[in-house]
Amino acid sequence: MAETAKWYVVHTYSGYENTVAASIEKAAENMGLQDQITDVNIPMETVTEVTDNGTKTVERKVFPGYVLVKMVLTDESWHLVRNVRGVTGFVGPDGKAIPLTEEEIAALGMEQHETEVSYEVGDQVKITDGAMASYLGTVESIDLEHEKVRVSVMMFGRETPVELDLDQVEITD
Repeated sequence: MAETAKWYVVHTYSGYENTVAASIEKAAENMGLQDQITDVNIPMETVTEVTDNGTKTVERKVFPGYVLVKMVLTDESWHLVRNVRGVTGFVGPDGKAIPLTEEEIAALGMEQHETEVSYEVGDQVKITDGAMASYLGTVESIDLEHEKVRVSVMMFGRETPVELDLDQVEITD
């Protein structure tokens, strides 16, 4: 069931975010709904404040008054979250729970998808997809953040750099 869980934004009284998050987790555990409410998160940022006494690093809430809940939306899970003390409602039109989009989740950094590649700079690879499929080349650079790889391919008698998605190349034997 956890595969269909989506992130929802819950509005809380300001200053009650930690209490609400803990209450949701505890209520889910008590009611046996851990498979429906899989994660509760309060986005935090680390900020360096400069004062008269010097600098200090503090953790601050990115969205005061809001808690993010990853859950499968059912009547049971909705009622559990909605009836937690300090929750004023879900964020959405008329208080209707609307899940965050993939882009919003990525922008918040909620779910980090770690990408592993079996090749590194200098390796010989074969392009497996796209217009350059079956060409051989050498990996020049790997950009994991943007999921791109730059491959130098011999074309028309000279080396030509080509930018591809990470999954468009595979290491040659």
